Amino acid sequence: METDARLSTPGDPVCVPDWLALREPADAAARSTELVGLLPEPAVVRDLGCGSGSMGRWLRPLLRTGTWYLHDRDPVLLEIAARDGGIPVVGDLTSATALDADLVTCSALLDLLTAPEVDRLVDLCVEAGAAVLFTLSVTGGATLYPAEPLDARFAAAFDAHQRRSGLLGPDAGAYAAAALRARGARVQTRESPWRLTQGPLLEEWLRGWISAAVAQDPALAAEAGPYLRRRLADPDLRATVPHLDLCAPGARAW
Repeated sequence: METDARLSTPGDPVCVPDWLALREPADAAARSTELVGLLPEPAVVRDLGCGSGSMGRWLRPLLRTGTWYLHDRDPVLLEIAARDGGIPVVGDLTSATALDADLVTCSALLDLLTAPEVDRLVDLCVEAGAAVLFTLSVTGGATLYPAEPLDARFAAAFDAHQRRSGLLGPDAGAYAAAALRARGARVQTRESPWRLTQGPLLEEWLRGWISAAVAQDPALAAEAGPYLRRRLADPDLRATVPHLDLCAPGARAW
């Protein structure tokens, strides 16, 4: 029974370059360009959890930026990201005591953090007066078409897996928006769903989605293999994977 994703480990904050490259076009298509238009022109940008640099490749053409810092725990991914420019910084900002930035941005990161980590990040941004653009936080409830009765069970188990060990998972975007508003920031949000059709990305996403669901609810294991094969055999298979983008222009723009 093949259920494991070949390119990434579901929920693991360390993603491999192949998976990041595979998802980059879907990420770019989903992110809200409208929110970018609300940002002030930044001189210093900090790209958190930058991975292989896809956020920068999408955002830089939309902004006239000065110095771009690339933050990630994985030095291999940082090396790839830095090929397009920017200053690589190994590590994240959750343990920082102060932040020098006009804009703090990230993509598909918040759902991998805990509430205290998001609170700390928000505090750093607000104290610095920095604008924020946090994109592609999963919000749960992925749907497949045509629908099957098992879809809801796998979706619920996957969402529960994303919340394991105190991670915010599907609650991350809303939590971050509320935390920013509680500190006086003006926040705008937009839905930014992936809309997938049959192809390599849908297949890899589906394998990882099922694997994570089974890890959370082992009772689904007997159904997983037949469900995966049946779904991949359907040429009309589509999936919508909800995400949320949020933007706050920062105290320097008020």
